Amino acid sequence: MPHHIFESALGWMGIVWRAEAITRLCTPQSSKAAIETRLSRHGSPADSDAIPPSIASAIDLLKRYAAGETVDFSAVAVDLGDVDAFRLAIYDAARKLGFGETTTYGGLATAAGHPGMAQQTGQALGQNPVPIIVPCHRILAAGGKIGGFSAPGGSRTKEMLLSLEGVQVGPPPPAQSAFVF
Repeated sequence: MPHHIFESALGWMGIVWRAEAITRLCTPQSSKAAIETRLSRHGSPADSDAIPPSIASAIDLLKRYAAGETVDFSAVAVDLGDVDAFRLAIYDAARKLGFGETTTYGGLATAAGHPGMAQQTGQALGQNPVPIIVPCHRILAAGGKIGGFSAPGGSRTKEMLLSLEGVQVGPPPPAQSAFVF
Protein backbone atom coordinates (compact mmCIF):
# COMPACT_ATOMS: atom_id res chain seq x y z
CA MET A 1 0.00 0.00 0.00
CA PRO A 2 1.30 3.46 -0.79
CA HIS A 3 1.83 6.15 1.81
CA HIS A 4 2.43 9.87 1.86
CA ILE A 5 4.11 12.08 4.46
CA PHE A 6 3.19 15.74 4.67
CA GLU A 7 3.83 18.72 6.90
CA SER A 8 1.01 20.43 8.76
CA ALA A 9 0.76 23.31 11.22
CA LEU A 10 0.95 20.72 14.03
CA GLY A 11 3.93 18.80 12.63
CA TRP A 12 4.59 15.94 10.24
CA MET A 13 1.77 13.52 9.48
CA GLY A 14 1.47 10.46 7.30
CA ILE A 15 -1.26 8.38 5.71
CA VAL A 16 -1.49 4.96 4.12
CA TRP A 17 -4.27 4.05 1.71
CA ARG A 18 -5.72 1.26 -0.36
CA ALA A 19 -7.70 2.20 -3.47
CA GLU A 20 -9.62 5.36 -2.42
CA ALA A 21 -9.71 4.78 1.35
CA ILE A 22 -7.31 5.60 4.17
CA THR A 23 -6.09 2.58 6.14
CA ARG A 24 -3.72 4.28 8.58
CA LEU A 25 -3.02 7.81 9.81
CA CYS A 26 -0.04 8.95 11.85
CA THR A 27 -0.80 11.82 14.21
CA PRO A 28 1.42 14.92 14.12
CA GLN A 29 5.04 14.58 15.19
CA SER A 30 7.92 17.01 15.13
CA SER A 31 10.14 14.70 13.09
CA LYS A 32 9.58 13.59 9.50
CA ALA A 33 11.98 10.71 10.19
CA ALA A 34 9.71 9.39 12.96
CA ILE A 35 6.78 9.25 10.54
CA GLU A 36 8.96 7.64 7.86
CA THR A 37 10.00 4.93 10.34
CA ARG A 38 6.40 4.24 11.33
CA LEU A 39 5.20 4.04 7.74
CA SER A 40 8.11 2.10 6.22
CA ARG A 41 6.47 -1.22 7.08
CA HIS A 42 3.23 -0.23 5.33
CA GLY A 43 4.49 0.07 1.78
CA SER A 44 6.38 2.52 -0.33
CA PRO A 45 6.07 6.30 -0.61
CA ALA A 46 3.80 7.60 -3.37
CA ASP A 47 4.75 10.39 -5.72
CA SER A 48 2.55 13.43 -5.25
CA ASP A 49 1.09 13.01 -8.74
CA ALA A 50 0.11 9.38 -7.92
CA ILE A 51 -2.12 10.32 -4.98
CA PRO A 52 -5.79 9.62 -5.77
CA PRO A 53 -8.08 12.68 -5.62
CA SER A 54 -9.98 11.38 -2.58
CA ILE A 55 -6.72 10.91 -0.68
CA ALA A 56 -5.45 14.35 -1.75
CA SER A 57 -8.73 15.80 -0.49
CA ALA A 58 -8.28 14.04 2.88
CA ILE A 59 -4.73 15.42 3.13
CA ASP A 60 -6.08 18.91 2.47
CA LEU A 61 -8.71 18.45 5.21
CA LEU A 62 -6.03 17.26 7.65
CA LYS A 63 -3.85 20.30 6.89
CA ARG A 64 -6.82 22.63 7.37
CA TYR A 65 -7.72 20.88 10.64
CA ALA A 66 -4.13 21.22 11.88
CA ALA A 67 -4.28 24.94 11.05
CA GLY A 68 -7.27 25.27 13.39
CA GLU A 69 -10.10 25.23 10.87
CA THR A 70 -13.35 23.49 11.78
CA VAL A 71 -13.30 20.38 9.62
CA ASP A 72 -15.74 17.50 9.17
CA PHE A 73 -14.06 14.18 8.35
CA SER A 74 -17.28 12.14 8.17
CA ALA A 75 -17.14 11.83 4.37
CA VAL A 76 -13.51 10.66 4.29
CA ALA A 77 -13.43 7.01 3.26
CA VAL A 78 -11.58 4.65 5.57
CA ASP A 79 -10.71 0.99 5.07
CA LEU A 80 -10.44 -0.66 8.47
CA GLY A 81 -9.68 -4.10 7.09
CA ASP A 82 -10.73 -7.04 9.22
CA VAL A 83 -11.88 -5.03 12.24
CA ASP A 84 -14.46 -6.92 14.30
CA ALA A 85 -18.09 -5.79 14.59
CA PHE A 86 -17.64 -4.31 18.08
CA ARG A 87 -14.78 -2.03 17.00
CA LEU A 88 -16.64 -1.05 13.82
CA ALA A 89 -19.61 0.03 15.95
CA ILE A 90 -17.35 2.02 18.28
CA TYR A 91 -15.50 3.71 15.40
CA ASP A 92 -18.78 4.51 13.65
CA ALA A 93 -20.23 6.09 16.81
CA ALA A 94 -17.02 8.10 17.33
CA ARG A 95 -17.20 9.42 13.76
CA LYS A 96 -20.60 10.91 14.56
CA LEU A 97 -19.06 13.27 17.12
CA GLY A 98 -18.63 16.71 15.61
CA PHE A 99 -15.72 19.11 15.87
CA GLY A 100 -15.30 20.07 19.54
CA GLU A 101 -17.88 17.55 20.76
CA THR A 102 -16.82 15.04 23.40
CA THR A 103 -18.27 12.09 25.24
CA THR A 104 -17.02 9.53 27.74
CA TYR A 105 -15.94 5.97 27.01
CA GLY A 106 -19.17 4.79 28.64
CA GLY A 107 -21.23 7.27 26.65
CA LEU A 108 -19.63 6.14 23.41
CA ALA A 109 -20.19 2.49 24.30
CA THR A 110 -23.88 3.23 24.86
CA ALA A 111 -24.14 5.24 21.62
CA ALA A 112 -22.59 2.30 19.76
CA GLY A 113 -25.15 -0.12 21.21
CA HIS A 114 -22.84 -1.65 23.81
CA PRO A 115 -23.79 -0.13 27.19
CA GLY A 116 -21.58 -1.07 30.11
CA MET A 117 -18.54 -1.70 27.92
CA ALA A 118 -16.50 1.43 28.65
CA GLN A 119 -13.26 -0.45 29.25
CA GLN A 120 -13.59 -2.45 26.02
CA THR A 121 -14.40 0.79 24.22
CA GLY A 122 -11.15 2.30 25.47
CA GLN A 123 -9.27 -0.77 24.26
CA ALA A 124 -10.92 -0.54 20.84
CA LEU A 125 -10.01 3.14 20.55
CA GLY A 126 -6.43 2.29 21.51
CA GLN A 127 -6.31 0.17 18.33
CA ASN A 128 -7.81 2.88 16.10
CA PRO A 129 -5.69 2.95 12.93
CA VAL A 130 -7.01 6.32 11.72
CA PRO A 131 -7.04 8.76 14.64
CA ILE A 132 -8.41 12.26 13.97
CA ILE A 133 -10.58 10.87 11.14
CA VAL A 134 -12.06 8.42 13.65
CA PRO A 135 -11.80 11.04 16.42
CA CYS A 136 -10.78 8.93 19.40
CA HIS A 137 -9.27 12.07 20.96
CA ARG A 138 -12.84 13.28 21.60
CA ILE A 139 -13.51 10.45 24.05
CA LEU A 140 -12.85 11.30 27.70
CA ALA A 141 -12.66 9.29 30.89
CA ALA A 142 -15.48 9.50 33.42
CA GLY A 143 -15.65 12.80 35.25
CA GLY A 144 -14.33 14.72 32.22
CA LYS A 145 -10.75 13.55 32.74
CA ILE A 146 -8.46 13.32 29.72
CA GLY A 147 -8.06 9.55 29.75
CA GLY A 148 -5.49 7.70 27.70
CA PHE A 149 -4.34 8.11 24.12
CA SER A 150 -2.26 5.52 22.31
CA ALA A 151 -0.79 7.80 19.63
CA PRO A 152 2.74 9.16 20.05
CA GLY A 153 2.74 11.88 22.67
CA GLY A 154 -0.02 10.15 24.61
CA SER A 155 -2.46 12.31 26.53
CA ARG A 156 -0.48 15.47 25.65
CA THR A 157 -1.28 14.90 21.98
CA LYS A 158 -4.93 14.23 22.88
CA GLU A 159 -5.08 17.44 24.90
CA MET A 160 -3.46 19.39 22.02
CA LEU A 161 -6.07 18.10 19.54
CA LEU A 162 -8.91 18.89 21.93
CA SER A 163 -7.51 22.37 22.57
CA LEU A 164 -7.36 22.94 18.82
CA GLU A 165 -11.10 22.21 18.80
CA GLY A 166 -11.76 24.60 21.69
CA VAL A 167 -12.21 21.87 24.30
CA GLN A 168 -10.58 22.40 27.67
CA VAL A 169 -9.99 19.32 29.79
CA GLY A 170 -9.13 19.53 33.45
CA PRO A 171 -9.45 22.41 35.84
CA PRO A 172 -10.25 25.80 34.38
CA PRO A 173 -7.46 28.37 34.22
CA PRO A 174 -7.20 30.62 37.27
CA ALA A 175 -9.69 33.46 37.19
CA GLN A 176 -8.42 36.98 36.78
CA SER A 177 -8.33 38.46 40.28
CA ALA A 178 -8.94 42.08 39.42
CA PHE A 179 -9.42 44.51 36.59
CA VAL A 180 -7.22 47.56 36.49
CA PHE A 181 -8.37 50.60 34.54
